[in-house]
Amino acid sequence: MTAITTTLVVGATGATGKHLVLQLLQRKQHVKTVVRSKQRLLDSLDEIAPNASNEFAGSLQIQEASLLDLSDDDLMELPRHCDATVSCLGHNISFQGIYRDPHRLVTEATKRLINAIEANQSKEKEPKTSKFILMGTVAVPNPNGEDDKRTSSERFVQFLLRYLLPPHRDNETAAAYIHGKTDNPNLEWTVVRPTDLTDGSVSKYELFSKPIDPLLGGDRSVTRANVAQSMVDMILTKSLWDEWKFKMPTVYDLN
Repeated sequence: MTAITTTLVVGATGATGKHLVLQLLQRKQHVKTVVRSKQRLLDSLDEIAPNASNEFAGSLQIQEASLLDLSDDDLMELPRHCDATVSCLGHNISFQGIYRDPHRLVTEATKRLINAIEANQSKEKEPKTSKFILMGTVAVPNPNGEDDKRTSSERFVQFLLRYLLPPHRDNETAAAYIHGKTDNPNLEWTVVRPTDLTDGSVSKYELFSKPIDPLLGGDRSVTRANVAQSMVDMILTKSLWDEWKFKMPTVYDLN
């Protein structure tokens, strides 16, 4: 029988985050979220599974706030008593979302959440291990250099993305930050890197240690529901977590 866990999900109203929240609830887990609109989250859950907001109300804790506007003390309360924290944050795909503040939304949220987790651990006599999952993209290279070398044209595209699209640079910086967190034995992490995202239902997926498709023109994709499923499985399945912790797996729909 699966133990009952509590997971903090940020970016819960996003296209992938809402699937993650729902799937955790469907698997009898507790979920905490911080969102700017509670009603938007409830409506998004009901769009996927009618009446989900009522069915799982007792297991879902929602705080209405803008994450980066919270004080350090208030933010520290978010991951308290949580077994895992998952960031599905991303920038809105609009001119304002891409080119205006906050340019470092994902990075700053990641840093502040990690600080909050560690502040809570510092107050515990026997700190428990916390899991942290960051959702990135397959275009974000692994800082350990173990991804296959991209072609010259792919590296040029990555250069353009890095310097012309602040959200991509933000994702890279956040991944590099979490990859460098090696000083806390009670903090375990993974960065999940999905390939091209599509809408669709839950099906089978597969994980790889590095990208298996070219950056441009690949024929593989993954549904947002399957990305969520991969993260839920990592949270709830010890052997899967042990396989992928401290790594940056890529996720694809199973062909």
